[in-house]
Amino acid sequence: MGDERGYQPGTDRYFDGLAEKFAETMYGASRGKLRLARVQAHIQEHIPLEPGQRVLDIGGGLGQMSAWAKAQGLSPVLVEPSMDMLTFARAALGDDIPCVQSDLQTFARSAAEPFGLVLCHAMLEWMAHPEEALPLLYSQVKPGGWLSLMVFNLDALRFSNIVKGNTTRVVEDRNLAGKGRHKRLTPISPMTHDQVSQWITAAGFECRAVAGIRVFHDYLRERAPDDKTLEELLELETRFGAQEPYWRFGRYLHYCLQRPEAS
Repeated sequence: MGDERGYQPGTDRYFDGLAEKFAETMYGASRGKLRLARVQAHIQEHIPLEPGQRVLDIGGGLGQMSAWAKAQGLSPVLVEPSMDMLTFARAALGDDIPCVQSDLQTFARSAAEPFGLVLCHAMLEWMAHPEEALPLLYSQVKPGGWLSLMVFNLDALRFSNIVKGNTTRVVEDRNLAGKGRHKRLTPISPMTHDQVSQWITAAGFECRAVAGIRVFHDYLRERAPDDKTLEELLELETRFGAQEPYWRFGRYLHYCLQRPEAS
């Protein structure tokens, strides 16, 4: 395993040394705010949230989703492999939410009891072998329970490169994935909807809903939209984010998955 200072190709990418960058450039910016708003709304629309429900926030990063789950009356546990990210999350969340340093592979081997809801957002694309995650996630969801899965969309990355004028890279079919070096945040394993759908089915999940997250925002000419534009964008993302063909352009794809009762 490696972090941004010593990442080794072929391993999962952690984020030691990047907690402040995430807080400022991701969640402090419009793209992060919009992403959180849309994924939370999509969960509430399609996944039943029961008071006291045990929630696993795997790869929980800075803790925003755990804080949101707690505010919904749920009982979250945040699991994050990066100590820097975990330290930031613990400071933000206080003592009410357990925070565990672990990756998915290790946690899945040691967890004693599955959860009613698992949150796994923007994690698979930082794994060297993301296809191996779905069976592990399945094991952490109790029968009848739910997985909220959000992944980085390779088709949107390709489209974005064309819009930005990086046409040669796409024409020559170059690998658009990040290299895991320095502080760049292009994921090492972006994926397509078709790939994710195959992994979902093979693992045994049933897909109840899918939506694009940041369907329009990332193609704007203005990189920092004002408050009025951001408000209008949120309305448009809400209106069209789950409709054909718009959801397929989302920078992220969000899936509401259920583990069958009889499994």
